[in-house]
Amino acid sequence: MNGADVDTGGRAGGTGVAVIADGHDRGGSPGRGPGRGRHGAGGRGRLMAGLRRRLVKRRIRIRRTRGRRLRRALVVLLALLANLVGAAVVAYHLTKIPEPHPETAMQSTVFVDDHGDYLGRRGPVDRQEIPLSQVPRYVQEAVIAAENRSFRTDTGVSPRAIARAAWATVSGGDRQGGSTITQQYVKNALLSPEQTLSRKAREALISIKLDRTRSKDEILQGYLNTVYFGRGAAGIQSAARNYFGVDAKDLTVSQGAALASVINIPSYYEKAGSDPKVTAKLVDRWEWVLDAMAHSGAITSAQRAGARFPAFRFYPPGDTDGQRQYLIDAAASEAADRLGITEDQLARGGYTVRTTFDLTAQDATAELAADGTEKKTEKKTGEKTGEKTAEEKAADAKAADAKAGGKKRAEVKTSGDVRVHTAVVALVPGDGAVRVLYGGADYASQPFNDARDGAVEAGTALQPFSGMKLLAPLTDLTRTAAPTPLRLASAYATAAAHGVYATPYTVAKITRAGRTLYEAHPRTRTAMTRADAGMVAKLLYGRLDAAPATRTGAAGLRTLWQTTYDEHLTLTVALFAEHPAKGKKAALPAPLPYTAGSRSLSVSEGVWSKIVGTAEGHDPAAEPNPGLPTGQTKPILATR
Repeated sequence: MNGADVDTGGRAGGTGVAVIADGHDRGGSPGRGPGRGRHGAGGRGRLMAGLRRRLVKRRIRIRRTRGRRLRRALVVLLALLANLVGAAVVAYHLTKIPEPHPETAMQSTVFVDDHGDYLGRRGPVDRQEIPLSQVPRYVQEAVIAAENRSFRTDTGVSPRAIARAAWATVSGGDRQGGSTITQQYVKNALLSPEQTLSRKAREALISIKLDRTRSKDEILQGYLNTVYFGRGAAGIQSAARNYFGVDAKDLTVSQGAALASVINIPSYYEKAGSDPKVTAKLVDRWEWVLDAMAHSGAITSAQRAGARFPAFRFYPPGDTDGQRQYLIDAAASEAADRLGITEDQLARGGYTVRTTFDLTAQDATAELAADGTEKKTEKKTGEKTGEKTAEEKAADAKAADAKAGGKKRAEVKTSGDVRVHTAVVALVPGDGAVRVLYGGADYASQPFNDARDGAVEAGTALQPFSGMKLLAPLTDLTRTAAPTPLRLASAYATAAAHGVYATPYTVAKITRAGRTLYEAHPRTRTAMTRADAGMVAKLLYGRLDAAPATRTGAAGLRTLWQTTYDEHLTLTVALFAEHPAKGKKAALPAPLPYTAGSRSLSVSEGVWSKIVGTAEGHDPAAEPNPGLPTGQTKPILATR
């Protein structure tokens, strides 16, 4: 049984084994059967299922840790921002607002004549500081409209402009603008001009600090006093003078808008008025500024409608040296003395020196002195008039020369080059204000002032004072062989003022930033008796009530003097000639040409008529002069 069983079981088992073996054999090696092999469909399914399980686990893990990772990132970001803010706060507190550059602190001193007309300037830069109160509100608003319309409300910086400039710097692109007025002021006046990220960052910090510590008006004042307008002008005051010949306080709406428009490209727009293309482009920008002003309410619609593009002064200007520098020399020396400073300190101090000069008369003198020809008159027609012609008066002058020098000047023959010098002085008797001080035709070729410093032989020009008891400062006048034209004119002015000597002065007033620092007052004293003064008048007038008095004097043929005066004005013209220096050979005196008499007369009459008013029906006695004795008057200045 056991064997049978075993056999049967063996058979059965064999059969089972055979089946298994058969199945094994059919499927081949393990994993290669259908759906079960390593590279079969079942293996790939298990692989994909494993991948899916891993992805699901990862997603679950991500979901579970997302909040923690976001919190970590946020902490890192906040830490970074905190560090940046902390660094910015520290940098802000460590940042100091620097002092303005020495160049921007420098100013020039401007000289004007007795009427306020521009004479010239002295100083390293053409700039004068003025308070914001002297800049009309509409001019302020024009600049804001042109440069930074959010100025009144911004924080001092423009983040967009900073980002744009930073990107341009990093990328190497074109230089970017668009800074606020505060940033422009910081850049121009407080920092160096290089375009770097560090400087731009410092500019922003200083601008913010400036905006928080200074008022908008203070910032705008600093900006207007330092921004460049072209034509060499830094600041609104110099720009107003250079473009329109007025002070900033006198700018019109149209002029203010034009200057505001120039700031954008000053080196280009400075040619407006002389270059049609530049002018047309500036007109477009000017209209844009005015439209913005009207839109903001800075000007009314009527003002906008009535605005006309202003006329600019010609540019570039002509040579201004000429003989005006003689005036500036004299006034600068006197102004520095009055303030107790050096002339260099005066030039850099930003002063406005109002002189006593009459620029119209001074320019007329220059023209007349340069023209040595005799005037053409109605004598040419053969008609006689009740008044002597210029030729007849010149003949009288020649006759006087003959008495003074022994022979007629017309007979003198001059050889070689002869240079004729002309010096002219006009001043107010009893006051001392110098109206004309003509010391030469060209300062560049002759800086020496013949009128103020030149010693000219007096000859017979001093004869009326002979035998008089003269007091200081005229004590030694008659013993002076060669006085300066200014001193001789002062002596005759003393006679015109009935013996009252007035110290000549050229500076009437000195101001800075609208504040008066000095104002002139006549300094007078008695230098001759009233009787002696009357004797001089009698000698000159011929009769006491004739006016004006004229005295012609000479020193041989070498010099010619002519002085004309009344109680309003004293005018002295001095002529002398020389052979100019050549090489090591010094200049030598030369006889005056025969035209000297007519030339002296032409200058004297021309200048006199230019200064003294001749308006019909005008009573000079109605013009009181505190510097003159009772009953005397100041000169009547011609209407210009």
